[in-house]
Amino acid sequence: MKKLTLTIEPKIGFGEIKFGDLSQHIADYLGEAEEIENFEDDDDFSTVVLYYWEKGITLFFEGKEKSVLSCCETEDPDSTLFGEKIFEMNEAEIVKLMTDNGYEMAEAVVEEDGEKRLSYDDALIDFFFQDGDLTVVNWGVLVNDKGEIEEM
Repeated sequence: MKKLTLTIEPKIGFGEIKFGDLSQHIADYLGEAEEIENFEDDDDFSTVVLYYWEKGITLFFEGKEKSVLSCCETEDPDSTLFGEKIFEMNEAEIVKLMTDNGYEMAEAVVEEDGEKRLSYDDALIDFFFQDGDLTVVNWGVLVNDKGEIEEM
């Protein structure tokens, strides 16, 4: 198993793992997933979710003809975004970091359970907060039926 660089790269991937990769490449860095879930919609479009609970990483694979990495989610405190340890930052600092890197917040929503989500559609990234602390970052790309990444 190789060491994964925990660098969040909007619309690109997570360190050495890139959107569009097949699951075999992921196993080189993370090993076998601790849990796997399969979801299929009415159009036979499937989503496979690989959970790496101990590493705090969840990976989503989508595509009808070919299943490729389409989304990453992390709660690993060592993860970085634009060179900053993102989980050490507060909400205002994250908003400034995103703005400084050319991204505009599309939405801020507070759920009934108190969880807050900041969404950046131009980066396809969401930040989730509980009691003011960042708990999860989720980012990805759009994938078509053929397993190809679509441009935004």
